[in-house]
Amino acid sequence: MVPFLLASLSGALLVLSFPNYGHPIVAWLALAPLIWVIGSVSRWQAAWLGLLTGTVHFLGTIYWIPTVMIEYGGLPAAFAWLVYAAFVLYLALFPCLFAVMLSLIVGRVGALGMLLAPAVWVTTELGRMYLFTGFPWALIGYSQVPFLAVAQAASVVGVLGVSALVVSTSAAIAYVLTAGVRRSRLPVAVTMVVVGGTIVAGAWRVQQATLLTEGVEIRVAALQGNVSQEDKWNPLKSEEILATYVRQTEVASELGAQLVVWPEAATPFPLAADPRGEHIRRLAARLDSHLLIGTTEIEADEIEDRSQYYNSAYMLDQTGETAGIYRKQHLVPFGEYVPLREALFFVSPLVETIADFSAGTGPRILPLDDYGVSTAICYEIIYPGLVRELVLGGANLITTLTNDAWYGRSAAPYQHFQQARMRAIEQGRYLVRAANTGISAVVDPYGRVLARSRLFEQAVVVEKVRLLKRLTPYGHVGDLTAYSLAFVTFLALGVTRRNYQ
Repeated sequence: MVPFLLASLSGALLVLSFPNYGHPIVAWLALAPLIWVIGSVSRWQAAWLGLLTGTVHFLGTIYWIPTVMIEYGGLPAAFAWLVYAAFVLYLALFPCLFAVMLSLIVGRVGALGMLLAPAVWVTTELGRMYLFTGFPWALIGYSQVPFLAVAQAASVVGVLGVSALVVSTSAAIAYVLTAGVRRSRLPVAVTMVVVGGTIVAGAWRVQQATLLTEGVEIRVAALQGNVSQEDKWNPLKSEEILATYVRQTEVASELGAQLVVWPEAATPFPLAADPRGEHIRRLAARLDSHLLIGTTEIEADEIEDRSQYYNSAYMLDQTGETAGIYRKQHLVPFGEYVPLREALFFVSPLVETIADFSAGTGPRILPLDDYGVSTAICYEIIYPGLVRELVLGGANLITTLTNDAWYGRSAAPYQHFQQARMRAIEQGRYLVRAANTGISAVVDPYGRVLARSRLFEQAVVVEKVRLLKRLTPYGHVGDLTAYSLAFVTFLALGVTRRNYQ
């Protein structure tokens, strides 16, 4: 039972690496038990141990999913838990794959192969980021956002590079336990130098803070209307909801905000298809402010004789005219559309309650006078490549509009916010986050929170930001480090396979 206990321990430590009940320092040793035990078991045993680690990890990290499906998807509790279990097992396949690949390498080259654990782990995180539209939630690198000196590495190597750094300490610990202290001196010394050097360089970057003196300064506001899911689409509440955001916009303008950001789907009606949209346009003109508004969009498709629905963000200029529109590209499966909708007749409550949204195509930069603003809607912000593409397209400021009311007071809003902060560090941009029920915030290019709200309160978050142009090293090269580590992994596996033959 010892191997299974050690694998379970790794899963539990991964859970305790993330908010809102964990601590980032735990992540540095989380995978050590699993890596250590992989060195003494067969490949099949390694597969089961990796699956166990992943199962414990995701059961404890995304435990809030069944509640969302039951309360808002209309699914029976038993079926919701069954779907959740299947999803957790799917995600657990990635740690399972990590364990199998590492076992193959260690089985051939011995304990020294444990030191390739960072490369192998990042390879599986890359897979989780892209396969089947991807679900890169709770990548281990995200755990380090509170440690800003460590997190600054993301400006060079991205969140996946930070993952590799964190896993390197677990690999070193496992190697020491297997090979002994004397044989481990050099690998341990190298790991300590790399980690220590990263911390020193990150602390220096934060202290220098050169980005805080560049670019044009403006004042922005993020609105938090605190509208419950029960009220959001209730026709009897629509006037009250609109009045809340109008009032908050006026407060933001009085505080000097030149750009006011509303949350995802803030308007209880499609902005361009409802007469009340004109009231919002007149508001922008009266206050002489840019308004970035999350709303739904309806577009008639004459070819297929039907309408298409988009989860969109409208940028209104100071005259109230539409300056630009962004349509959400990464839709949430079983949240904004149902894959294979016709085949899933047996889950009719879920299918019937979910709108069939269409995905936007390509990056869209929203103009703010002579500058560009990007927006990521809801969980799009957890995709580093998407945000990087928008910055390369000319975004001088990152915004994200979301509605985290689904998740209640669980860990999900805190996890989501932590991942959004990583995008600011990676891209060297200020980030403005408007969330319906929180957390709404303004974050500087180093991941520091300049102002924020609490959960489930009405709030107007106002702060100064700068419209920046300089690209970070990560902005230039993207996930080159992660792909290089994947190449090393497959090279090691190829050599291992050839030697076995």
